[in-house]
Amino acid sequence: MTNINSQKSIWKGSNGPLLIAEIGGNHEGDFEKAKMYTKLAIESGVDCIKFQLYKGDTLVNAIENPQRNKHFKKFELSKEENIYLAQMCKKANIIYNASVWDIEMLNWIDPYLDFYKVGSGDMTAWPIISEFAIRNKPILLSTGLSTMNEVIETVDYIQSININYCDPSMLCIMQCTSMYPIPDSEANLSVMNKFKNLTGLSVGYSDHTIGTEALKIATAMGANVLEFHFTDSREGKKFRDHKVSLTIDEVKLLSQQVNKITEFLGDGEKKLQKSEIRNNHNISFRRGVYLNKKIKKGSFISFSDLVFLRPNHGTHSKDYNLIVGAKALKDLFPLEPIADNVHYKK
Repeated sequence: MTNINSQKSIWKGSNGPLLIAEIGGNHEGDFEKAKMYTKLAIESGVDCIKFQLYKGDTLVNAIENPQRNKHFKKFELSKEENIYLAQMCKKANIIYNASVWDIEMLNWIDPYLDFYKVGSGDMTAWPIISEFAIRNKPILLSTGLSTMNEVIETVDYIQSININYCDPSMLCIMQCTSMYPIPDSEANLSVMNKFKNLTGLSVGYSDHTIGTEALKIATAMGANVLEFHFTDSREGKKFRDHKVSLTIDEVKLLSQQVNKITEFLGDGEKKLQKSEIRNNHNISFRRGVYLNKKIKKGSFISFSDLVFLRPNHGTHSKDYNLIVGAKALKDLFPLEPIADNVHYKK
C-alpha cells in the first residue's frame, strides 16, 4: 500500500475550509431536479458538490421497516444518472462526492471520487468502512449519533487497516448532529476541539441548523471542512432536508464571509507581519539600550549607567546583560546607539 502522507491536503477550499454543498436527497428521485440543483450549486462557487448513492433494498430491511425501505427506493437515481451528475461537476472543475451506502455502487462511482464520505449512519458500520479504508483515498467521517468513545474506536479501526489515515490530510472528523433541523444548542461545535486534541486529525462541521451562523463560527474555530445542505428554495418543500438547506445567494454570501474569517485567522504562525516590517515598527516600537552619561574608553559599564528607550538601535533591551560589566572600547556618549564588539566588550 502506497504511503501518500506527503500529499497536499484535500481539505482546503478556495476560501479556506472546503465548502461542500450537499444536494443529497433533495432531488427526491427526480433526475431533472438533480441536474438543476447541480447547476445552481456549481454557480454558487462551492468547492465540492455531494450526493448520496444507495438502493433501498441494500440499505433498509424491507421486513423490519418497509416504509423506510420504500422511501429510499423512491429517492434512487440510476447508475447512468449518477455518473452524469459526476461528470457535470468534473466538467465545471468542481469536486464531485457522494456518500456511498452500497459497495456495488462504490465500484463504478469510485473513479469520480477524490475522497470518501462516511455518513453518520454508517460510522459504526465497520464492514462497510473497511472497504473505503483499503482503497487509500482520504475519508471524511461524519459523527452524528455517536459518543466520543465510538468516534475514537472507529478512527482506531480505520487506522488499524491503513496507517495512512493517521495523516490529517487523509482523515477528517466531522462534528454532526443527525436531526433536521437541530436547535442551536445541539450544534456542539466545541467538540471539534476535542476531536483535534485527541486524534491530531483534521476536523470539520456538517450543519443541520437553520441559517449560517454555526458555519461561520465553525470557520472561526478552525474547521477544515464545512458541509451544508443545498436547494433552490425552501418554500413549499415537504422533504425535511430542505429546511436546513442553503440557497445559491446564501451560499455566495457565506463564501464571502468565510473568506473574510479565514483572512482574519491567518496562517497560525506567529511572526512579524508585512505591515509591521514595512513601517519599521519592529524597530521604532521596541526599546534599545542607551547610556545616560558619558563613559570613557576602558571604563566598565554598570546597570545604573543604562537607560532603555525607543527605538531599538544598537543593542536590544533584552540583551542588556551583554553591556552590564562590559568595558568601553572607545569614549561613549549619552543616548547614542551602542553595539557589542564595536562600542563595548565583556
